[in-house]
Parts: sequence; C-alpha cells; structure tokens
Amino acid sequence: MNHVCARPSHPKARHRPGRRVALLCGSLLAALLPAAPARALEEVVFQIPLLEITFRVRLGELQSADQLLAGNSDLAEIDRATNGAVGRQILALFQQPVPLSLKQVASRSVGSPLLEQAMLVISSFGTVEGRPTDLSGRTLEKALARASAGGEPTLLSLMKALPGQRVTIDLAQAQRIASRMKSQLKEADALIAALPAATVPVARSTGTGAGAALPVIRRSVKLQVSHRAEPLDLLVLEPAGGGDGRLALISHGLWDTPTSFEGWGNRLAARGITVVLPRHPGSDISQQQAVLAGQAPPPGPEELVRRPKDLHAVLDALEAGTLVLDRPVNTRRVVVLGHSWGATTALQLAGVRPSDRSLRQRCGNLNDPERNLSWTLQCSWLAGVSAAETLADPRVIAVGAVSPPVSLLFPKGSGVDLSARVLLVSGSRDWVVPPDPEAITPMRWGRRRGNQLVLASGGDHFNLRPEEQPDGGVLGPLLQAWSEAAFAAGDAARPAAEAAPLLRSRDWGDGEIPLVEVTEALPPP
Repeated sequence: MNHVCARPSHPKARHRPGRRVALLCGSLLAALLPAAPARALEEVVFQIPLLEITFRVRLGELQSADQLLAGNSDLAEIDRATNGAVGRQILALFQQPVPLSLKQVASRSVGSPLLEQAMLVISSFGTVEGRPTDLSGRTLEKALARASAGGEPTLLSLMKALPGQRVTIDLAQAQRIASRMKSQLKEADALIAALPAATVPVARSTGTGAGAALPVIRRSVKLQVSHRAEPLDLLVLEPAGGGDGRLALISHGLWDTPTSFEGWGNRLAARGITVVLPRHPGSDISQQQAVLAGQAPPPGPEELVRRPKDLHAVLDALEAGTLVLDRPVNTRRVVVLGHSWGATTALQLAGVRPSDRSLRQRCGNLNDPERNLSWTLQCSWLAGVSAAETLADPRVIAVGAVSPPVSLLFPKGSGVDLSARVLLVSGSRDWVVPPDPEAITPMRWGRRRGNQLVLASGGDHFNLRPEEQPDGGVLGPLLQAWSEAAFAAGDAARPAAEAAPLLRSRDWGDGEIPLVEVTEALPPP
C-alpha cells in the first residue's frame, strides 16, 4: 500500500513533508468531528493510560506563550512547571501553517472511499461528545474555508474553526492498535527463527552464456489503450543482441513509478529476458502529487480494473504488432512481478478472483483482530470488485507478488482458481501489509498447488523495492531465480495439485535481510 493515504517513507516524496503532515492532521481532525453544525471547538482532552493521566488544553490559551502561562488548564499548569519549555513546543505545533492546497485536497476528496476509510480508522483515536462522525470530508472542507478567511490557516485556526465543544483523544486506543499491529508480525518471526535462510549467492555476473552480462537497452514508449483516455507510458528494458524471447512485466504499487523497479528489470534483462514496466496513471506518483496539490481525488475503485487491463493491453499490443520490440517475444508464456498494489494486480492476472463478501462484512469493524493499514486501500476497492472478477490472463504462467494487500479482496481458498504459479514475498517488519494475515494465512491454502512463500527478516514495505540498484536489491536474486525457473518449466510452471516447487536451489539470499522459504512449515488451513 503503498498503500495508505500518504506514504511518508517514499523517497520520491521527502521534499513535501509539510503537505503530508497537513493532510494527515486534517484527516484526523475531520474524522473526529460532528456532521451537524455546533459551537466552535474550545478544548482538547488527551488521555494517557499508562500514566493514568488526563490533561486538557483550551484553544484560547494557545494564542501565545503569555496566554498559556496565564491560563488555568492542565497544560498551562505543566507549562508553568517547566518554565515555559512545554509551551514553546506545543505552540510551535499548533501555529504550524496548513498549506492552502489542503482546501483543494478536501474538496476534491469528499466522498472518496479511500479518504473515508482513512478517516474511519483515524476516528477510532477519539470522539466528539455524543455526536456522529462525519466520514465524507465535508466538515473539514468547510472548516478550512473558515480558518483561511483571514489568510494562511494554521493548525490552531483550523481547530478553532471546527464545530464541536470538546475533542477527546484516546491514547489507550492507540496503544491497542499498536499491540494488534505487533501481533501480526509474531508468526513471521517464529517461522524465520525456525528455518535456515537462503544462502547469499557468490558474487558473479548476472549474464548468460559464458557468464558475461548482456548490455541492456532502455527506452520509453507510449501505447494507446482503449480503457484509458491517455496513452500508457511504458519503460522497456531489452537485452542488447541476445534476447531469447522470454518476456516479463512489472507492475508498480500505489503512488509509485516504474523506475522504482528498474533494478529488477535490469537484472532480468541482463539475463536475456525482455522486461516491460507500465506506468499506471490512475495510481502512480504523479497522481499522488496531484492529490496532495488538491488537483485530483485519491485513486478510485475503478483502478482495480484498469491496472490489470494495462498489462493485458501490453500483451495484446505485442501480439498485434502495435508495440514493436527489437526482438520478438513469446507472449504465450509470460512472468509478471509486482509490489504492493502491483502485486495484487499480478495476482489478478494469475487468476485469483476477488469477492466483495469480506469487504462488506469487515471494513466497518475497527476492532477486527486482523485489521491492518492495507485495509484502508482494500476497503476503497469495494465498488470495483464486480467488474474485476474475470481479469485472469492465460498468457501468464507465473507471478512474483511482493507485499500484496489480499486478505479482504480474495476469499480464503480462492487459490484453487489460479492459472499461474505464485511466489509470495512478505517482510517481517511490514507494518503496512503485515505478513499475517496478508501473506501467511492465504498461503496456507495456496501451498497445496505448488505456490511458495518467502519471508524477509527485517524487510518492510519499502526496503524490498530495488530502486536504482542495478543488481535488483534485496530480492533481485530471488526474483531472477523464480522467473528463470518458471520459464524453464514452461507450461509445467502452472499450478497443480502436489506440484513440485519451482524454487529448488537456495542460492538467492541476501546478506543484510535474510530470506527464508517457509512454505512447508506453514500450519494447515
């Protein structure tokens, strides 16, 4: 996910921290507010369960350091006790400017299922006394207009513009959520501790033949498609003079870009495999920038259909000759790799059929023990599920799915529908798409047909991506081994009852983030 409303650790977005903070703070405030008109917000109550402390602050005391020191709230008492030290820090926070573009973000995002889910989750951290929660974003939109009437709004002026009398922020709930998130990593840690890690390959060329790596030709191509108004941007990586017809596609995640996965593509292309990486325009990094600038709403559920169609379109164009490569490729036996939402896209092509049953039953339950950050994205897909039920592509024989959000979208046992073999990879420190329930539980069913699960010890949602590393980063050797095994197996790569695993050797490990193949150690479903 890449998969929540903002990806603060995305390296491409580090130059926009203020906008991210503003969007998160704005969503938090909106999620806590009443839908009906009410008196202006006057007080914030913080509950700290570990210290058994509740302290209050009146917003009027936050106008200046002098007003806080002269006040009579709990925070004013703490401020006096620290000779103004606490006050200076709190005032700096509340006087932080909120970018005016947040007004556009709120306006364009009203009614967005992705924003509504994010606000639902955030609303669990607190309440407004006896009033319903507004999940549409309209309260935030109206408050921003009031807060900016006199110029650039600050967090303080925004809070003062919000309706309500008192907001209570429950830090005990935050503690419960953190405990739940931690529990979703325990089984992965136990499996990793019980099994040996794959060996790190001896430094060697990634090339073919006598061992020399093939040069890689890089070019950008535009492809007209029927399901989008704009053409698809494709990054094409071809082995110079030595392509053998093998073809791989790579799908990026939410608010990402093909160049983030060029390391995987370069490694495969140096082995003679042609690689095509499409940019998914409805959920790529430029769409994220448009959201943060208030020029577009978050991705809609229709992208659950459009992303797989992007990959279909590439294969169709290659078959029709409208996409011309230097060397012909075999489009009847294709490997697809993907990360995060891109991994979910790969699984759709592999034949896993989505269902809206769990989405309807579980998305509204904030106390569900399996709830995790990726559910924010998965729940936003609800309206697109019915149109996404038949997007399997028989040309795909195997997929490598890294950190896919799946537990709500794909029903348990749906792996019997697979027409392509699956390698599932999950990081043991992935807080966005945690290994359980998003990888370990689904693979308990999937292993019956020759699919495999690899856990990355210390891997998180972002450090498994290769970025510009020419060797493919942490997962480069693994994905190379998986792809080459699938191509070598041909049609036998497809899943079948009691199928032999494609990954047999163990020389695809990493020296910094150990990789452990755990399929056979999984408990039965």
